[in-house]
Amino acid sequence: MLVFKTVRELQQFLSTVASNSIGFVPTMGALHQGHLSLIEKSQQQNELTVCSVFVNPTQFNNKEDLLNYPRNISADIQFLACFDCDNEEKRVVLFLPSENEIYPNKIEKNYDFGNLSLVMEAQHRPGHFNGVAMVIERFFDIVQPTKAYFGEKDFQQLAVVRNLVKQLNLSVQIIGCPIVREANNLAMSSRNERLTPEQKEQAANIYKFLQHAKQHAKTLTVEEVKNNFVDSIKNIPTLQLEYFEIADGNTLLSINNWSETNYCVAFVAVFVGNVRLIDNVTLHKD
Repeated sequence: MLVFKTVRELQQFLSTVASNSIGFVPTMGALHQGHLSLIEKSQQQNELTVCSVFVNPTQFNNKEDLLNYPRNISADIQFLACFDCDNEEKRVVLFLPSENEIYPNKIEKNYDFGNLSLVMEAQHRPGHFNGVAMVIERFFDIVQPTKAYFGEKDFQQLAVVRNLVKQLNLSVQIIGCPIVREANNLAMSSRNERLTPEQKEQAANIYKFLQHAKQHAKTLTVEEVKNNFVDSIKNIPTLQLEYFEIADGNTLLSINNWSETNYCVAFVAVFVGNVRLIDNVTLHKD
């Protein structure tokens, strides 16, 4: 498998490849089956896939979270070896840049994503999406992909990236891919590596309670569904709820009545010990 550590090396390679379509899968490493699903989707739709591994410091508002973020590049390279990386028709290459390669000028940009910058993840992680936008804009400029692939677990991030592409009038097509779950239905995340087996078992309740909310959508009021979810989380001492919101899936604005939208999504952020997990489920979409 080809591994490129500098922008120059990658761009020189891309300039020599006769490819009608380039898929891009940005990751922060600690690769898992969720990432695999993104890469497989890219392989289906493109002749060449560029997968990046870069723990982006600008999107962490918590220094401890940045320091503790799982890193194992040798395991990531081995993980990618399961793909037919040297197949000329469906080649996968790895971009493994340093911070200086991504941010050579140390210039911080500021973006305005409207309501997307004010709710849920943005509210609890100030500056997070500004950092996401910085790195994604930089990656798109380097790779010039035809399509880019993002998991729907990070639902709000996906909305921000789509907004960014629209603002910058970029030609890249953003592809959202379904959440991949572990055997116990815990949404796959690199942060899951930091959970003990017992914590993983307890964290599986997050999806269980989301499904309960889905089952009672429209038969109970929005407030009743939210109260039931909060009470269920409180009954498990190892889980600490940061937020639970029921929102319009297009605007991400919270709703008070089911009639306010025909696309309704439940969003949650929960701490399991000191590990922060997010998840979401569509309650209804007409």
